[in-house]
Amino acid sequence: MSELIRPRVLLDGLAYVESPRWHDGRLWFAHWGAGEIVAVDPEGRAEVVAAGPDGLGWSFDFLPDGRMLVTGERLLRHEPDGTVVPHAEGVGGAEIVVDGAGNAYVNGFAFDFLGGDAPSPGWIDLVRPDGEVRRVAEGLRFPNGMVITPDGRTLLVAESFAGCITAYDVDADGGLSGRRTWADGLGPDGITLDAAGAVWAHAAKEPGATGGDVCVRVLDGEVTHRVPQEQFGFAAMLGGPDGRSLFLCDADWRGVEGVESALADRTGRILVADAPEPRAGWPGG
Repeated sequence: MSELIRPRVLLDGLAYVESPRWHDGRLWFAHWGAGEIVAVDPEGRAEVVAAGPDGLGWSFDFLPDGRMLVTGERLLRHEPDGTVVPHAEGVGGAEIVVDGAGNAYVNGFAFDFLGGDAPSPGWIDLVRPDGEVRRVAEGLRFPNGMVITPDGRTLLVAESFAGCITAYDVDADGGLSGRRTWADGLGPDGITLDAAGAVWAHAAKEPGATGGDVCVRVLDGEVTHRVPQEQFGFAAMLGGPDGRSLFLCDADWRGVEGVESALADRTGRILVADAPEPRAGWPGG
């Protein structure tokens, strides 16, 4: 029997909220539709900390030295003096995770999701600290959030259209091999990893189900905890001073045809709940 945890609202009145990262004592997140990156502290005080791309479908993460990488049509790097420069040529995409050595994994897909195109397989590109770019995985069904285990040896990626989390071994040169299913029966988007090796991800809805989403903690294929949400869940991230705060991004999803109205109505929120285990691995803090 899984344990029920009730969340509370930390911040609301937002557009779409995605790509949460615990960094430098605050939760940072992509504010889709507003073209900005926002940071909020545990008391709910928020500020815009950087500009982001227009539109939807981009994310960000941090290099080991604290510089920020932002995805989109190009992979850009934010320098300490505020300048923004290309991090690597020929790389664009959606989600990103950076490991402790500065390897950036960027995933993407080539169809127009909001335009209603038929899905096509997605990929993961590796960007090494020396600027080398290499495709390390293909054939993914809408790759989404990614995490890397604390030992740096396993990368997990949410395949939203497959309803599963897929695992890869991370090779010595940063390549990915040994593809396998880590957990299925989910509706995963942005995911986060804890110190016990469990992943928080959003669950698949039962046929005909209505109402909001539920974020679940999956350990060894079993759901141990669940956090109900009133709206559609976009992502989860563990953080807080002790790493045990589970931050959830949600908003009213009205389908691709209702994106503009949902953005205008500012239904986006950041929720927070108490988690049983602290964050581990990457994205880091």
